[in-house]
Amino acid sequence: MDRKQLRALVAVAEHQSFSAAARALDTVQSNVSAHVGRLERDLGMTLIDRSTNEPTHEGRVVLERARRIEAEFEALDSDVASLRDVISGSVRLGVIGTTARWLAPPLLNGLEEQYPAVSVVVLDATTSSLVLNLLNGAVDLAVVTLPLDDSELLVEPLFDEDRVLIVPRGHPLFERDRVSLGELVDHELLLEAPGTSSRDVLDAAAARLGVRLRPKAEFDGMRLLASLVFAGFGAGIVPESAAPPNVGGEWRKVSVDGVPRRSVGLVRRRRGMPSAAQRAVADLIKDVVAAEATGPSGIHLPDRSARG
Repeated sequence: MDRKQLRALVAVAEHQSFSAAARALDTVQSNVSAHVGRLERDLGMTLIDRSTNEPTHEGRVVLERARRIEAEFEALDSDVASLRDVISGSVRLGVIGTTARWLAPPLLNGLEEQYPAVSVVVLDATTSSLVLNLLNGAVDLAVVTLPLDDSELLVEPLFDEDRVLIVPRGHPLFERDRVSLGELVDHELLLEAPGTSSRDVLDAAAARLGVRLRPKAEFDGMRLLASLVFAGFGAGIVPESAAPPNVGGEWRKVSVDGVPRRSVGLVRRRRGMPSAAQRAVADLIKDVVAAEATGPSGIHLPDRSARG
């Protein structure tokens, strides 16, 4: 078993074909097939179903380990380069969509200016999906909605942000500047699906008032919900930083009393030490958040003393 075999397995799983994997690895398909075949012979099991190019059950187990091993190799390369005062390497960063909208541009600009030898692949996904990708080694760092309760992950709070009600022109609440959560029970809302962290917070707040929110539609993902809210499909509660420029005044932000802020954190796997490149990306993320918190974005740095 060697690194080339593990990299070939990961590439086939990620690109779902041997030919695409060969292009990604800048080699020929016969080499990829040979590497995967040798690995299967060494382990005595089939790792890739050749009829679908999907990992078998055994392949998924090996794939998770292979990703972690490759991440450690990349971290080693990055750390050795940093000893020569050159921060380099590749970082796979996951970000929830409503935060990626404003975080990614200054982050990528900062990397280009300060760490030009660091490359970043950004995955836009929901918190639940990003947690799974962290645990299986598909991403190195993730910016997700808190709280998280997983002993395999290290969580660092990044910021809290206000939640606001977005109402389209013509809605009964369009002329309001502020409403209470209890008043919203008279109106249908676009909401995240039950069981998501944001929906759980809203439902818990409503339950404390003895009321229940009325969904017009429910979505597994805040980004899709927010895009429909701003397109005028209906009213909904979203993080304030998700709001794009309000061209034409077709919607309005309304403050909601009784709704807790959304907490967002930076998460990585507990096992293993982050590479120099990963540490550089993490530091830049914090710098971008700190700069954003100085403006009217609804973003607030967390009270770290209160969190212990």
